[in-house]
Amino acid sequence: MNLQSPSKDLPAQRVALITGAASGIGASVCTYLASIGVHIAAADQNVAGLEALRAQLNPNVRFLGESLDVRDEAAQHAFVDRVERELGPITDVVPCAGLARSAPAEEMTIEQWDLVLGVNLTGTFLTCKAAARAMLPRGRGNIVCIASITAKGGQPGRANYAASKWGLMGLVKSLATEWGRHGIRVNAVAPNGVDTPMLSIGVPEHFRDGVMLDRTPLGRFARPEEIAQTIGFLLSDTASYVTGSILEVDGGLTSGFLTHRHGADYALHGRS
Repeated sequence: MNLQSPSKDLPAQRVALITGAASGIGASVCTYLASIGVHIAAADQNVAGLEALRAQLNPNVRFLGESLDVRDEAAQHAFVDRVERELGPITDVVPCAGLARSAPAEEMTIEQWDLVLGVNLTGTFLTCKAAARAMLPRGRGNIVCIASITAKGGQPGRANYAASKWGLMGLVKSLATEWGRHGIRVNAVAPNGVDTPMLSIGVPEHFRDGVMLDRTPLGRFARPEEIAQTIGFLLSDTASYVTGSILEVDGGLTSGFLTHRHGADYALHGRS
């Protein structure tokens, strides 16, 4: 069975749990998986966004949406119980809930630090933990988390975000090590900038265009559906021997250092 294209071989009870599902990467993951017949359990604090998402999905799949604060462990376990009761056994998990609160490190409040670490790292852990308790006894399951190329190096003003994503990469490695013998694969994608509200609202235009795009060899940001399709690959049997991996989906940004103007040979020949 291959999740990358519609198939008659898709099992009737393939069920994916996605957090942060109302917008951005999470919404694109829901749309993509639903398009190939996967039933969707979507969680987000944006209830209106969940309702809008439901209206856009393949009507042939079942959908369950719920308001959820991913930092609430009891609520996470209750949501997993509801999903298993109403949709069937969870087979795939994509914790997409995440946020950024930028500030200079010396001015960053403990509230800003705790919020970002709480949602991006602790929230992801709690989603994985709650879902794994259901999947482990069955001896199968797939988890794909959302890391970031920001974790590959420091970035001014984003100490909390970089720390959360670096920690998430360690979490993925640890869970893959623990749960592999139980048939559960755990991976992550690490995007560059993705054309989502988080990017447009949270990153100043001069930095997006003058630095991020300037140093990205492909010269553009990712479309959310490109990240979703990569996640679909990691969930599929095509990737059945892949676990503990952090897959960079970054348009080539982390391919080199001291890069400039989409990888032009500026350093060698002084040309732009």
